[in-house]
Amino acid sequence: MFDHIRHRPPATLTREREIVVACAPLRTRANLSSIVRTAGCCGITRVIACGNAKVDPDVARDSTDHVTIEVRRTLPPVLKDLRAAGYRVVGLEQTTNSHTLHSFSFPRKTALAVGNERLGLTEEELKFVDDCVEIPVWGMPHSYNVATATAMALYEYCKQYPEG
Repeated sequence: MFDHIRHRPPATLTREREIVVACAPLRTRANLSSIVRTAGCCGITRVIACGNAKVDPDVARDSTDHVTIEVRRTLPPVLKDLRAAGYRVVGLEQTTNSHTLHSFSFPRKTALAVGNERLGLTEEELKFVDDCVEIPVWGMPHSYNVATATAMALYEYCKQYPEG
């Protein structure tokens, strides 16, 4: 059926993406590494990781050559600074006031706040969030893996801004 695999060159952006991914302290290197890899695939150049953040180069692959990874202690001051820099902080979280990812219009200048695998975004972190988006779940468990959910949100952002 298929004789060989063809690799297409990556799509070209006409402008730099104005989205930053800001992660709460994550429990596993695999999740952060997958998020960094997805950011690279999406042409996103900045990921802020909090806590004892380490990236596995075997998982992140070539993205580490193109994505700047900033390590900070905690997420609330990061979100405060991003807001002050003109970013709209969008939390990836299920809340009573969250919007569905299917209909949410991302601002071009977005800081996507990603919570911990078990705790999500804490009350303290949510104080610095302007909007929350959630991804509908139709089965069990009640939420997607953090790296999977981040990939879905970044893909939706890129779909809304396909050229950057």
